[in-house]
Amino acid sequence: MSLMGFALNALLQNERVNAASPADDPFARPEMEPKSYDLKPKSPHFEPRAKAMISLWMQGGPSHLDLFDPKPELQKMDGKDFEGDIKYDNAAEASSKLMASPWKFHKHGGCGMEISELLPGLGEVVDDITLIRSMHTGVNNHGQSIQAMQNGRILSGRPTVGSWLTYGLGCETENLPAYVALIDPGQLPVMGVENWTNGFLPSIYQGTVIRPQAPRILNLDPPPYLKGAAQTEALNYLEELNREHLARRAGYHDLEARIASYELAANMQLAAKEAVDFSTETQATLKMYGLENPETKEFGARCLIARRLIERGVRFAQIFTENQRWDHHGSIVSKLPTACKKVDVPSAALVKDLKQRGMLDSTIVHWGGEMGRLPVIENNSGPSRVGRDHNTYGFSMWVAGGGFKRGHVYGATDELGHKAVEDVVNHFDYHATLLHLFGLDAERFHYDSNNRSMSLLDNQGGRVIKGLLA
Repeated sequence: MSLMGFALNALLQNERVNAASPADDPFARPEMEPKSYDLKPKSPHFEPRAKAMISLWMQGGPSHLDLFDPKPELQKMDGKDFEGDIKYDNAAEASSKLMASPWKFHKHGGCGMEISELLPGLGEVVDDITLIRSMHTGVNNHGQSIQAMQNGRILSGRPTVGSWLTYGLGCETENLPAYVALIDPGQLPVMGVENWTNGFLPSIYQGTVIRPQAPRILNLDPPPYLKGAAQTEALNYLEELNREHLARRAGYHDLEARIASYELAANMQLAAKEAVDFSTETQATLKMYGLENPETKEFGARCLIARRLIERGVRFAQIFTENQRWDHHGSIVSKLPTACKKVDVPSAALVKDLKQRGMLDSTIVHWGGEMGRLPVIENNSGPSRVGRDHNTYGFSMWVAGGGFKRGHVYGATDELGHKAVEDVVNHFDYHATLLHLFGLDAERFHYDSNNRSMSLLDNQGGRVIKGLLA
């Protein structure tokens, strides 16, 4: 029972491994299917409405009560006690006093959609969006609700929506990544890289990070002594060695993904630089995205990059705000307007730009986070310091393009905005609807992992919501 026995076994095992032929590889799994995974375009199950998607991810929980969901009854009951059951995330600072929105709502567009005065940019494009006021995940923590919205369940280790779409449909370009994550210069969002993970899918379907400042993609330029023919010869030789190695190890998906990443990196040396270069954009376009305004310049630039990437064949792009930008437990009166100013004009510009280029019909735009906020006061220590706690039982987000209705409000919360009560949209219903618009049948769309058939919906019974479809 001494440690010597373990050491001896380890040495003997190393000898066996070193002596083994590729056919006796100790890491090979006999049951492993010799499938090959790539990013070439693939046919969906049926004719799609959408071909690409841009998700504007507002991490932290934008307050639907102050942005999207006006509640006259809440205005009347301001300061009174909430009667009924309510679930707090931060019970230590909780109160039962109702808080009306301090901001006014106005009707916009031909559809007359009511939007907060904090979102004047969105007010200009309401006739092109569907506002969902009845979202629900039912888990009050950021991490679990993020995973529900991004990955389908509240568990870690699952592929994101972007990974599923690139697995199912591939990409329309060989010169750019199929799936990109445009991160914020402040901080990574909660859950970090899990927001663009491939989970149990082959690693070729992981999101590629686009940095928030130049160089937006690292290591694109070879050193001077490798430029030109020298680099071409070196890469060709490397590919030859890799292919020989892979031929003896069928089913090694990480190795396949690494080879594919080498090939993509070589192709990106010119294409990626061009995609993030705004020199060919008009001044009118730059101004529309807010690039002349310090408050909107950074987020506007990422929205414009996302449009340029989708235009060049990228399948899925997700733009993140920083960690907890929208998590207003306190000082909501000052912090919510600041959060809105950063993203409102660029988000609306993205919808306008896609529409004027004829791309909105085939590109889904999503704006939202993992939760909303409660109708009661949190941190009741003065008007300037009050905030709102988490609410995943009824919150809002909006979608546009790609087969969604235009100028439409779907679902409703109760009279105080606490819970979704009409046409509830669970995260798995939203995912089923997304897959449908991309021409994918959620019941047939799966991946076999560890002798189990895995899917985005994962047997949760998600339904395609016909009331959202144009």
